[in-house]
Amino acid sequence: MGERVFLVVGYHSAELLDIACVTSALQFANRIGAEPRYRAVLATPGKDDITCDSGLRLAADAGLERFNETIDTLVVSGGLGHEDAAASPLLVGHVRRLATLARRVASVCTGATVLAEAGLLTRRRATTHWRYAERLARRYPEVQVDPGPVYVRDGNVATSGGVTSALDLTLSFIEEDHGPALARAVAMGTVAYLQRPGEQAQLSIFLIPGITDDLMVRRLTEHIVSRLDQTLTTATLARLAGVSERHLSRLFLAAVGETPAQYVRRVRTESAAQLLSTPLPLTAVARRCGFGSTESLRQAFLDRYGMPPSRYRRNAPAGVEVGPKPI
Repeated sequence: MGERVFLVVGYHSAELLDIACVTSALQFANRIGAEPRYRAVLATPGKDDITCDSGLRLAADAGLERFNETIDTLVVSGGLGHEDAAASPLLVGHVRRLATLARRVASVCTGATVLAEAGLLTRRRATTHWRYAERLARRYPEVQVDPGPVYVRDGNVATSGGVTSALDLTLSFIEEDHGPALARAVAMGTVAYLQRPGEQAQLSIFLIPGITDDLMVRRLTEHIVSRLDQTLTTATLARLAGVSERHLSRLFLAAVGETPAQYVRRVRTESAAQLLSTPLPLTAVARRCGFGSTESLRQAFLDRYGMPPSRYRRNAPAGVEVGPKPI
């Protein structure tokens, strides 16, 4: 088999990381033994150079209009220019045409808007950057938009969340093409702490406290993250805050979109996911994160990630043993 061509679609005000996460992971895979090798090609309208969000200019390898090679994977980048890109009949038309030449079709971040405009997401489940998910769903009601996952694969079409999720999606492609050992080596080589499964949430519990202005909720989330092995029932948290359970639930729903119980379960599961990159046995992971048993831990992983912790651990490169820390 010849080389695998990844055709990356760029345009003015594309996000540089959306492009670089894909191309850098592929080149790292080549360096450590991917066979057949990958060839990343940046294609733009007219083969014009593009200026990225960051202000850096990129030289195109090919023009969208003239590219007619067989494509392994077509990837549409996201960025602040995605609306203008989706409004361009030339760009959208050639994305639609090139998709017929590709084995796989994908988008990074807001590149999903271009795929939706091209009709490639119709009646498919898809994701995008969480900030733009509601807008995508309103504009394209025929697309089943899910703002939660890092990436979603529906048939031969894949969409990913914001920016660095491009690396997670590319790692999943490398694993599909060359097996988990090479994908794990690329993850370690690019210093990706964890090769995240697609169903992992874009918004980690380690970020939530920093994006809510509610001081009480912030203090409680910090308390939860730093005391996972303690009793964290809604009643316990309400007593700590000096409010009723009903009022506490209203505050959490408004601030983080979950009840206290749902938030605690998610914190415990995500923290356990971090610890699975260490040699700790499952019983110790479960105890440290506040699960009553390894079976409770297993059920939480099935509910959140669609896989048991043992499989999740196989996807995680070895790391340094750390415990949950306050934010």
